[in-house]
Amino acid sequence: MGEEKQDFLRRWSRLKRESAAQKPAAPENPPQLPPLDSLTFESDFKAFMHSKVEEGVKRAALKKLFSDPRFNVMDGLDTYIDDYTKAEPVTEELLARLEHARQTLLVSKQEEEKPAEEAKAVEPIENHGDKRQDA
Repeated sequence: MGEEKQDFLRRWSRLKRESAAQKPAAPENPPQLPPLDSLTFESDFKAFMHSKVEEGVKRAALKKLFSDPRFNVMDGLDTYIDDYTKAEPVTEELLARLEHARQTLLVSKQEEEKPAEEAKAVEPIENHGDKRQDA
């Protein structure tokens, strides 16, 4: 097992020396880029995404691509795009309808409860006794 390790280390060392002795590869030039003004939606943008292309040029190409009107279509899933900080004022008509509903629904229930409460309060306690005893 010691020999296997030694062979591995010798092989690794030899390959490392060989790779260092080789001439470094020629630096990779970025591909020729078309002018930004000539780009359309159908243009090939792959060349602009190369790692050797400057970041500013990449961004300008992407900005040109996404400025196309096909990317500005609302899809109906934009639920929260409205400005909810600007509330619409309550109209006089709506206020009148709310007041009518309040009077119709709440006042009638309160009026129904009042006679029942008043009847209990006015009714004398003696009437609650057994009527057979009075006869």
